[in-house]
Amino acid sequence: MIIERLAYASPWRAVAPSAKAIFAGGAMAAAWLAPSPWMAAGLAALVATVTVAGARIPLRDYLRVAMAPMGFLMLSCLTMLVTVNPSPGAPTWRLATEMLPQVLMIATRAMALCAALLWLVLTTPLGDLLALLRRLRCPAVLADLMAVTYRMQSVLGDAWSDGLTAQRARLGHAGRLQSLRSTAQLISQMAVQCWMRASALQAAADARNFDGTLRFLHAAHPNGRREGAVAAAAAIGLILLAAWGRWA
Repeated sequence: MIIERLAYASPWRAVAPSAKAIFAGGAMAAAWLAPSPWMAAGLAALVATVTVAGARIPLRDYLRVAMAPMGFLMLSCLTMLVTVNPSPGAPTWRLATEMLPQVLMIATRAMALCAALLWLVLTTPLGDLLALLRRLRCPAVLADLMAVTYRMQSVLGDAWSDGLTAQRARLGHAGRLQSLRSTAQLISQMAVQCWMRASALQAAADARNFDGTLRFLHAAHPNGRREGAVAAAAAIGLILLAAWGRWA
């Protein structure tokens, strides 16, 4: 769980989650107000620089985390540039170059939004985010589902790692064909493994008189108001910059 590891290791973990959420929200609002792809791309670069340089997130780990959403974004943009003409017989397709300005605006805006979200999750552990959601009167069921889903990701990763280690110990990945076969068998068994581990988690919770609400220890933030004021000033600055670019 690289995201959670980076969040706990960040020196800005002690900053109040509300302050970080305010800055992230301001960056997202500025991304929506950005009038041009260049301003949206500049905003994305600015937030990414704050995350890497300010929050001291290693650049290699940041790129590793951002690779999945950026790859999905690039693939989506490429599909938007392809137009299919349903002609009689075999359909034809072509590159819609006239859509390039709109696609570029969508891509850079999505990059800025993704950078703001990465700033929040890479500096704030899950427990602090859940505490913030409860302070904002988020339904308890939704917060509990988030925690359980997050935990099940860890369970899925542990099950995959254990199965892969067991297969390698039995030479299950000695060759390419054997590796493909072993991987297919492992995937087919993942549902059973996750079901068994989820049942074990439920049994452990019931043995501890689980009443249906997950509780976490929350850190105190004595400088929360000051940090919130600084974050609000920075967020307002980003929004005013984007608004000036739109209405100038």
